[in-house]
Amino acid sequence: MIDLKPESVAEYLRQAYGDEAELLDLGAIGTLDKQGIKRFGYGKPLLVRFRVGGEVREGVLSVMRGDKYGHQFYWDRAAILLFQYETSALLPRHVRPLGLGYVDGRNRLVPVFTPQEFFILNEKLEGYDYFRDLDRIGHGDFRPGDVAQARTFAGWLAEIHATRKDDPDLYYRHIRNLLGASECIMGLVDEAFPHPCEFLPEADFMALEKRLIDWRWKLRGFSHRLAAVHGDFHPWNILVDGPVEARKGFSVLDRSRGEWGEPAGDVATLAANYLLFGLLHGQNNGHDGATLDGPFLALWNALFEEYLDRTGDAEMLRVMAPFFVFRGLVIVSPEWYPDHPLPVRRALVRFLTSVLEDDVFDWRHPNRYLE
Repeated sequence: MIDLKPESVAEYLRQAYGDEAELLDLGAIGTLDKQGIKRFGYGKPLLVRFRVGGEVREGVLSVMRGDKYGHQFYWDRAAILLFQYETSALLPRHVRPLGLGYVDGRNRLVPVFTPQEFFILNEKLEGYDYFRDLDRIGHGDFRPGDVAQARTFAGWLAEIHATRKDDPDLYYRHIRNLLGASECIMGLVDEAFPHPCEFLPEADFMALEKRLIDWRWKLRGFSHRLAAVHGDFHPWNILVDGPVEARKGFSVLDRSRGEWGEPAGDVATLAANYLLFGLLHGQNNGHDGATLDGPFLALWNALFEEYLDRTGDAEMLRVMAPFFVFRGLVIVSPEWYPDHPLPVRRALVRFLTSVLEDDVFDWRHPNRYLE
């Protein structure tokens, strides 16, 4: 509940309309009941009567109620209000917006004027993208510290995933988004592939989506697994500090797709990239591009071994498959990765389709899914 005081509204009006703006009255819609101020909160609008330049005006001040339909967080609700502010006046007969703003941590109303785009300013971190280590390994320079680094990543994931949350609706949302969001599986199918696609026919796309519906219903039984996640833990979002032999640490960028989710998603994201670099490494060394072995198999094994040892979360293997499908679609996409050899694409397609057929992911034998 927002603790709204008349002086906060008066200050907002002065910021939005100028120093001459004057609050005349504030209260519940229809009655101007002053008690309405004490109960102001999500979904309870207030009538604001004010004067600007001698003209008396009225407006309705409201915030959006949080709910389980994709509006759990204030940034969800901000997106809706930004949409309404931008588009309402474009629709004939629709109520016109008079102002847009946010309530800050001190319960002050802060106006936002004519937004066009938003930005964020982050701190500058030292280091370089982890994918450069994987490129080095792929060119034959594999070092003992590389396995230790994979284990360090697994330990960090185990640490953040230890924070759990009891909110089944949020888990359902996470799985629903995994399948249907524009930046997840169905969005990738529509936008990240040519149609027709030479290595994945339309009938196979359709079969993949239908099979994922079965998994959606299966995963409804795992809502107790909701945990803090990164959401996009891949080698381009990891900064490592210095040579692997003397590395002091690492940092991460671009947390995505929510604060809470399924821990298997973070593990699958990094594992899928070990798979990708392993297949590309095989191609570069004259193999058929359809086997994970050598240094990248060692990294794969280190990641899973360390994570499972740290967490004891064997249940993760029962829910992991759809997350491999998502990441598999990303790394096989010609939109995102235009230079993959065709055998590598075909191997990745075999992986992301066959992985759905096992009830429990067999991480010890990844090449089963490449056959």
